[in-house]
Amino acid sequence: MGGASVCVLPIPNRDRDMKKPLLASLLCLAVLPAACTWVNPSAGGTGVRVAYDGNVSGCRNAGEVGVSVTDKVAFYHRSDLKVRDELETLARNEAATLPADTIKPLEEPHDGSQRFQAYVCGRTLVRQRDVARDALPPPANGETQTFPVKEHR
Repeated sequence: MGGASVCVLPIPNRDRDMKKPLLASLLCLAVLPAACTWVNPSAGGTGVRVAYDGNVSGCRNAGEVGVSVTDKVAFYHRSDLKVRDELETLARNEAATLPADTIKPLEEPHDGSQRFQAYVCGRTLVRQRDVARDALPPPANGETQTFPVKEHR
């Protein structure tokens, strides 16, 4: 008996097969902006230096700064260098509000977070003194007012 063999091929479901690439594309588009962040230095933050060598002798403690950024989005781990750079920029911006003019890392970054110690090492003290001096009322008639001729640092 010459039997006939039948080959059954699945008929693709166009709707289901079209949805998979579309969902994957939408997921990638949703995750992409979260992975790309930019931290811009503030006007005050640009004047804050980082004591990479740890030398803060002669400085006054101004407080501690804790900052954090996103270090991974879903399964994507961001560049360690980019995360460190953003943490430093955020710490400089925050230190400027204390006010402080120098920061020193207290620890290595961990899970997108890092702590810094903030210090006043001179420039901020001079600025604060100048602001306080400018806030003084002008001298009365016949009185004199003195100012330093040279800044000593």
